[in-house]
Amino acid sequence: MPSTTALPSVADVGSKVPNSASRRYMSVDALRGFDMFWIIGADSLVYALNRMTHSRPTALLADQLEHADWDGFHFYDLIFPLFVFIMGVSVVFSLSKALERGGRKEAMKRLVRRGVLLFIIALIYSGGLTNAWPDMRLMGVLNRIALAYTFGGLLFCFFRARALVGIAVAILLGYWALLTCVPFPDVRPTPGGTAVITKEAGFTRVSQLNFASTNLVHGGYIQGVNLVNYIDQKYLPGRKYDGTYDPEGLLSTLPAVVTCLLGIFAGMLLRSTEFCDRWKVIYLLSFGVGGVLLGSLWGLEFPVIKKIWSSSFVLVAGGYSAILLGVFYQLVDVWKFQKWCQPFVWMGMNSLTVYLANNFLGGFRKLAPRFVGGDVKIFLESHLGTGAGEMAISVTGLILAFSFVYFLYRRQIFLRI
Repeated sequence: MPSTTALPSVADVGSKVPNSASRRYMSVDALRGFDMFWIIGADSLVYALNRMTHSRPTALLADQLEHADWDGFHFYDLIFPLFVFIMGVSVVFSLSKALERGGRKEAMKRLVRRGVLLFIIALIYSGGLTNAWPDMRLMGVLNRIALAYTFGGLLFCFFRARALVGIAVAILLGYWALLTCVPFPDVRPTPGGTAVITKEAGFTRVSQLNFASTNLVHGGYIQGVNLVNYIDQKYLPGRKYDGTYDPEGLLSTLPAVVTCLLGIFAGMLLRSTEFCDRWKVIYLLSFGVGGVLLGSLWGLEFPVIKKIWSSSFVLVAGGYSAILLGVFYQLVDVWKFQKWCQPFVWMGMNSLTVYLANNFLGGFRKLAPRFVGGDVKIFLESHLGTGAGEMAISVTGLILAFSFVYFLYRRQIFLRI
């Protein structure tokens, strides 16, 4: 995997040649690293700050760093789709170069090889080597990334921009039509009742559901009682994250591919030689605002729900992702304000490594108490106030993470697939 990629942004964003088709975009690495910054534990900083100085603003920030319970959109709901979006941006550069050098056949071989390898890593990550079947997730975050990368990349290899736009629109509308029109059995113990199917409500096994129900429903978006969740309940084997269904399940992978395609459109814009930097930023910001507005409007009929990756969610998350890319591109690559984002670049260039290390170690934050836990934490809590010890642990955990990626960066060590 080239150095500008990582978690599955499997891509090489070019060399130092200044033209748009081959120049390197530090903003892409920086934005990916910024995204990873929140994934590996920056949210704990805000939680600690809220405990230290509890106020309406800190409570609002802390709330934004929790996923929306079901429908709605918080900042934390952006983290995953932003990563998939950035992956799409990177796909344009890596596959364009592969297509130019070896043709479609070689590009596809590279694409499929990397997608399959990432999916295997995902299975291992989900317990493939330690847990007995069926206590293993077949669909999860890395699995979805692998699938979105593979299918988004294949579409990029075969279709031009206009056709890709048509495919993206068709998938979003088709997904909406499926969830609106296709009937399925009401699997609640009492069909037609008000129960939601969640772990919190006690539904932890598929055997608790009433698949023999003759009461058919459609067009609903209740937790556990919608077509997306029903397909997982009926057909997805293995362990499911939410007990009877998975938020990264089978059917919802389709709109996730569109999130990758939105990143591909952004990457095509950045790579284009037809537009100057100013217009690239204008287009990114304009498309971003348009996506947020259109998705929010569509959300009045088709709710914005991350756990089923609803079409309205794709547009809202894609819109915010485009806005962030436009801002980072203007700051980092146009205005050359680059020193501030260097730590994010280190992390962005080794995002798969830091992601896996963070989770296999149980989190850098769990290592931090070895340095500032115990008596140190007690001292800080008693002398500086509630939350001070947690703040020290959070800061130390992030310092460990950045030290780790800096070490890799200095030695030019990058995990490549």
